[in-house]
Amino acid sequence: MVLRQVSGAFAVCRLPAGSEIPHWFHPGGFASISWTAEELSIVCDEAMVPEDVQCEREWSCLVLQGPFAFHMTGVLLQVLQPLALAKIGIFALSTFDTDYVLVKQHDLEPAKRALRESGLTVLQ
Repeated sequence: MVLRQVSGAFAVCRLPAGSEIPHWFHPGGFASISWTAEELSIVCDEAMVPEDVQCEREWSCLVLQGPFAFHMTGVLLQVLQPLALAKIGIFALSTFDTDYVLVKQHDLEPAKRALRESGLTVLQ
C-alpha cells in the first residue's frame, strides 16, 4: 500500500442543512462536498474559507494510491489502524477510485512514521 501527501492545508467546514454551495468555494485540486439532511460539509483549501465559517482548519491530506476495486476489503483499515494505535485523529473521505485521510498538520509527521512502521509506503 502506497500513500502520497496532497500538497496544501485544508479545512473541514460545516454549513447548515439545505445550504447551497457557497460563493467562496471554487473547485480545483483536492476538495469534497457532502450534503445530508443535517448539514453541508465541505473539505477544501483552507485559504478560500472565510473566517466566519464554522470549520476545523490546519488539516494535511494523504491519498491512498488507487484505484481500488469495490470488492477489495480492509483497504482503509490498513491505514486507519496504525493511526488509531498512534492516537492520531483522522477525517476520512472516499471517492470512486480511492480514499483520502486527513490528519491535523501537527500530527502529519507522527502519522507518516506510524504508517511506515506498519509497513506502508508514504511518499512526500
